[in-house]
Amino acid sequence: MNANRTTSPARLTPYAVVGAPALMALYGGIRLLPGSREPGPGWTAGHTAMFAGLLLFAPVFLALRGKLAPRGAAGRIAAGAAVGAAFAGLLCSLAQIGIDLVVGLAAADKAEQSRLFDRVQGVPGVLPVVYQVGPLLFYVGLLALLTAASVGRSRPLRWWSPVLVLLGILASGADLALIPLAAVCYLVALAPLARPAVAPRPVPA
Repeated sequence: MNANRTTSPARLTPYAVVGAPALMALYGGIRLLPGSREPGPGWTAGHTAMFAGLLLFAPVFLALRGKLAPRGAAGRIAAGAAVGAAFAGLLCSLAQIGIDLVVGLAAADKAEQSRLFDRVQGVPGVLPVVYQVGPLLFYVGLLALLTAASVGRSRPLRWWSPVLVLLGILASGADLALIPLAAVCYLVALAPLARPAVAPRPVPA
C-alpha cells in the first residue's frame, strides 16, 4: 500500500507531459481567432486552458527533480534553487493568467478591460512581479532542470530537450502567434519523461 502511494504522483507525469503543451497550444490557437483578445467566450476559454496547462507543469517540475542525482551539498542546493525558481515563476504566471481571466469576466467591453488592467497593474509591485520579472523564473527554472537532466552518464534526457524548450521560449517571445509551435517544442522536449518507470522485480523469498 505504501508503494502505491509512493508511485501515484509518477503516474500523473505522462498526462502532465502531454496535457501541459496541449493546453498551451489550445490557448495559442484560440487567441488567433477573431474576438478572442477582448472580453467574451474566446478570452475566457483561452485563458482557462492556459491556466490549466500551467498547473500541469507542477508535476513536470517534480518529475524533472526526481530524475536528478545531484552530488554533494552544492549540487543539492543548485537543484533546489532550480525547482524553487520554477515554482516561483509558475505561481507568478498563474497569478498573471488568473488576473487576465478575472478581468475578462468582469469587463463589459475592450475599453473597460483596458481600464481594469491599468487599475490592477497600477498596484505597486504587481507589474514587475506578476507580469515582467516573476514569470521569467518559470523559464529559468525549467531550462535549468532540463539542462541538469540532460548531462552526465545516466542522463534521463538528451541535449535536445533544453534546446527545444529554449527555441519554444524564443519563438513565443518573438510573436505570441507562435505559441502553438512553442507548445510542440515543449511536447517533444518533455516526451521522454512520459516513459513509464520499470518497477523492480520482487526478490523470491
